[in-house]
Amino acid sequence: MNKKNKQRPACFDSDQWASRRKAISRLLVKWYHSTARDLPWRRSPDPYRVWVSEIMLQQTQVERVKDYFHRFVIKFPTVFDLAGADEAIVLRYWEGLGYYRRARQLHAAAKLIVSDYKGIFPQDACALRKLPGVGRYTAGAIASISFDLPEPILEANSRRVLARLTHYGRPLSGNKDDQPLWDIAAAIVPRDGGAGAFNQALMDLGSIICTPVSPRCEECPLVDHCEACQLGSVDRIPNVPARKSSKKIKEKAYVFIHKGKLLVVRRQSGEWWEGLWDFPRAIPDRMTGCGRQRRLGVIDYSVTNHKVTCQILSKMVSQRPAVRRHQRWLSPLEIRKLPMTSPGRKIALLAEKHFSKEG
Repeated sequence: MNKKNKQRPACFDSDQWASRRKAISRLLVKWYHSTARDLPWRRSPDPYRVWVSEIMLQQTQVERVKDYFHRFVIKFPTVFDLAGADEAIVLRYWEGLGYYRRARQLHAAAKLIVSDYKGIFPQDACALRKLPGVGRYTAGAIASISFDLPEPILEANSRRVLARLTHYGRPLSGNKDDQPLWDIAAAIVPRDGGAGAFNQALMDLGSIICTPVSPRCEECPLVDHCEACQLGSVDRIPNVPARKSSKKIKEKAYVFIHKGKLLVVRRQSGEWWEGLWDFPRAIPDRMTGCGRQRRLGVIDYSVTNHKVTCQILSKMVSQRPAVRRHQRWLSPLEIRKLPMTSPGRKIALLAEKHFSKEG
């Protein structure tokens, strides 16, 4: 293939792609029915389960979500159960998934569905987008999978598939630069039924076959329609901006102990993990009578683009000072029930293990 052809621009004629709709849909859905992954949220098109899974899957790997989804829907089997739950309990069952704003918005949206829609999910994508935490992608996923409406979806995997399919070489920002891909997704989603299976197939194709590195083009059902494959540019598309390098941080966390109880603090507004409980990262004011400092161990964790190494230190306190609103002295058993930050939970387990050895 000559260089002139390799440099030709991507084709974003929606009508042209719409004319391929039936062929693309037939090939993709046939492939999906023979290879579809057995995922717990796919066993029912119930909009509640689809919604919960899609929120959990945002910026989180499928394998990691499976167990969390199972525990969450057992604890909150319906939107009524979720709406009626205390936020602290919801956060406790979300603990470890990160991006806790998702859990708070999920809880707020559940309350809205119960109060404004009597617990029945709206079937219109525009109405779904009015729910807290529901954007264009999530609304499209619920509308197509649960109600078989011809709504497009675009997330990391389907974005990569469509970028290669159309030879879209512009940088992908996830914002307005993605609009041409949304147009293509809308053009090829089936109009006569099967939109849910099609959209799930598109995501699976990106996850299993059209992977970021070393895609298995020879196994792809859409290889004959793929512009990037025909032009030999699969390894250069999509054009994803380089990630920012991680910043390395060292810190100390303190486990203050007084008569079998430990001091925990609630993360404040503007801090990482706002509203969740953790251990102090500094010696609080009015903390006197501290005994000898002991080293319990070291934990590593990541948050945003930071990699943190945290040294865990314990101190016995002879006189317990009055606590502020965001502080509590609690037993290890009481701490187990709190919604904790990810490093906070690790510290709690480390402290509990250490002191159980000492009797």
